[in-house]
Amino acid sequence: MPTLVSHPEETIVLKKRFGQGAADIDKYIELDGYKAVQLAISQGPEMSNWIINTMKASGLRGRGGAGFPTGLKWSFVPKNDKDKYVLVNGDESEPGTCKDHVIFLHDPHAVIEGTMIAGLAIGAKMGFIYLRGEYRYLLKIMEKAVADAYAKGYLGKNIFGSGIDFDIVTQTGAGAYEVGEESALMESLEGKRGVPRIKPPFPAVVGLYGGPTVINNAETIASAPHILLMGGEAYAKLGSERNGGTRLFGISGHVEKPGIYELPMGYNLKKAIYEVAGGIKGGKQLKAVVPGGSSCPVLLPDEIDVGLDFDQMGKAGTMLGSGGIVVLDETVSIVEFALRTIAFYQHESCGWCIPCREGTDWIKKTLTRVHAGGGNKKDIDNVQYLAENMLGRTFCPLGDAAAMPTLGFVKKFRKEFEEYVEGKRVEHPLIAIKPVGELAGAAH
Repeated sequence: MPTLVSHPEETIVLKKRFGQGAADIDKYIELDGYKAVQLAISQGPEMSNWIINTMKASGLRGRGGAGFPTGLKWSFVPKNDKDKYVLVNGDESEPGTCKDHVIFLHDPHAVIEGTMIAGLAIGAKMGFIYLRGEYRYLLKIMEKAVADAYAKGYLGKNIFGSGIDFDIVTQTGAGAYEVGEESALMESLEGKRGVPRIKPPFPAVVGLYGGPTVINNAETIASAPHILLMGGEAYAKLGSERNGGTRLFGISGHVEKPGIYELPMGYNLKKAIYEVAGGIKGGKQLKAVVPGGSSCPVLLPDEIDVGLDFDQMGKAGTMLGSGGIVVLDETVSIVEFALRTIAFYQHESCGWCIPCREGTDWIKKTLTRVHAGGGNKKDIDNVQYLAENMLGRTFCPLGDAAAMPTLGFVKKFRKEFEEYVEGKRVEHPLIAIKPVGELAGAAH
């Protein structure tokens, strides 16, 4: 097991959050705000290389779910004269995930400063901060923070007397999960329908408005100022091997103390549930854990003694995902949970490619029949067959995001599915499936 920091309550991203009022620019400055971007500028001609090397040393991997090394991603942007852009992905729409909104709510200037740092690293003069459609109340906070930064002269022409110009624009979506995918996000921002682009070319070469573009999750961007101030190596030591630093986890479901927790990368999942979140609510038995948002394959109770980082979760047959840990107790019907999950993905599919559009629809129809007591064993096989044939066959990861949890549910809880088709479990049919309310809305 990788060595972990001895004090799991150590916070990096959230340290300005707790009662500090950091949404106010003067308070943010008092708490060392905007010092990191000035430190970067002070590096002179070596500024870009210094930022990228520091980020590489930090071991920071994308906090949106993919886990790609941030410094490496920034280094891919070519050194040319094309207009370059930084795009902050704040379209936090994965059911069970509710971490980024606390950053926008309590520490919006960290997002601004992180966007500026990314811009300095790649030579961009423009950044966009894109929030999910349902985050309208956070858009007001973000717009005020950007306006205050302009008023201080931190954004716009000649920032901090460096001769460098940098502007930031805020934007909100219209409530589509699909635009959380980076290429669909760019399409939406350009005023088009939010559907994915064919890759290659990748955004680092041909991105927003045809220019090289860096796209990072809000938590990833908000981590950058802290990393520059504390040093890449120091940040890396807080986490596990190849997984530097800390991460925000939203622990929800049947736990005594649901909430947003910042824990070191590699922190034990079982310990997070039973110690950090207070254990299973009401003393009930644990049935299953969705470890990183609804797209991640489920874990059984005997599989949760595992570290919360990208590599260890991969070895456990699941993913760290977007940090949304959903805990399910013994009272939960996995068939209903699977149905609600696929109903979300069927509703949110953009319909661009056939495997996702048709696959999610047929899985939903089949699971609806099984749950209502009208299914048969062949239906269970069909659900597995459909999910397996969606994997790797869609333009974007939404198809995989729907297929992977479905396969996990069917393979690990097949007996429960069979009980439904054998009439051993009889429940009232669901009149209407509205998964966003149950899985996503409650978290927000």
